[in-house]
Amino acid sequence: MELALGKLPPDVLRKHLLGMTGAPSPDLVIPPSIGVDFGVIKKGRDYLVVSSDPVTGVKEKVGWYAVNVSANDVATSGNRARFIQSIILLPEDATVRTVAQISREMHRTAAGLGITIVGGHTELTPGLQRPIVVTTAFAFARRFVTAADAEDGDTVMLTKSAAVEGTAICASDTTRFTGGVDAAIIRRARGFYRKLSVVEEAVAAFATGKVHAMHDCTEGGVLGAVYEMSYASSLGFELQEEMIPLAGETVYVCSKLGLDPLRLISSGTLLLAVERGREAEVSEAVRSAGSRVTAVGRFRKGERVLVRREGGREIIGEPPTDELWKLVDSKGM
Repeated sequence: MELALGKLPPDVLRKHLLGMTGAPSPDLVIPPSIGVDFGVIKKGRDYLVVSSDPVTGVKEKVGWYAVNVSANDVATSGNRARFIQSIILLPEDATVRTVAQISREMHRTAAGLGITIVGGHTELTPGLQRPIVVTTAFAFARRFVTAADAEDGDTVMLTKSAAVEGTAICASDTTRFTGGVDAAIIRRARGFYRKLSVVEEAVAAFATGKVHAMHDCTEGGVLGAVYEMSYASSLGFELQEEMIPLAGETVYVCSKLGLDPLRLISSGTLLLAVERGREAEVSEAVRSAGSRVTAVGRFRKGERVLVRREGGREIIGEPPTDELWKLVDSKGM
């Protein structure tokens, strides 16, 4: 069986990875599962929330992305990451300047989020075309939610807009575009990396007690995240395309590159399953944290459906492949 770029399909994960967990432990509360981005270990009255994530498709601000993506995954539990470890793999032509740049970015980003970097490993690795950074984030918690906790009837809510991270990545290299581009729009799109963190909005939303589940919209974008949350929660969904916010810069970049913004990587966009009728409370909490949130559909039993703007219904039968990989295939990123 050939594998496509990006995340492994659920059937491969189920057959070859999810059961391969070594020695069993009664302290493991949340084991590896599809759609859930962190594990949870029970120790006394507390829980340890742990999440790992790689940064593989980015050339610029790698350290910034590396800290944020793992911190975001932990934040979807409702808790702030306290510590991070990192593995930095560098191409053979890397210089000391490359190492210094990545480490400075990680230090500044972690400090801004109140996270302590506790160690890791750094090396030059044969065969790499660009740096790959893997981070593991840790949080101590008394309570948490997971992406598997959405309930039938919950409102699907989305912070910021779709394809936040993908917009920044795509705009970072104008050689990807054919023909002329609007420099002002590209400059604003490149600045979307500043929106990458979901920590404040996730913690604020969780504090309302009205959020059943959360998920960061990473690879596969908004549709990928909704699919994963519904899969983990054994539910379907009905998502309204016309209700999903899209920034003008995202529309411009995706139109130029022929990409679907709903399937484009979107760290910085937080997906929430909110108790029906309590949307206003969650919206106010997110607003107080400096962000915004929009109701875009509902979790329910049955099929996974995207209602298109023109009224058509698209069945989302499997997790979407991220649109970013199209650029890898065509341009080598």
